[in-house]
Amino acid sequence: MRAIQPLSALSFGVLALLVNPTPGMAHGKGLYGTEAEARQRAAEIGCSSVHENNGRWMPCSDERELHQHLRKQ
Repeated sequence: MRAIQPLSALSFGVLALLVNPTPGMAHGKGLYGTEAEARQRAAEIGCSSVHENNGRWMPCSDERELHQHLRKQ
């Protein structure tokens, strides 16, 4: 079996960033840069509140409630 070359791994990482400009965001539909954006999305999906997560804003009171509302769509 062949080892992965560092340049190949780097190329793969760059390609992944190009395909997904928001790496590590499992909640691509749920993370917003401002509280106002999160409140707007919360209203659209039926949540009445928002919460902060690592400096970003998410609709609903917590991720559990967010997932429940996203599954309904």
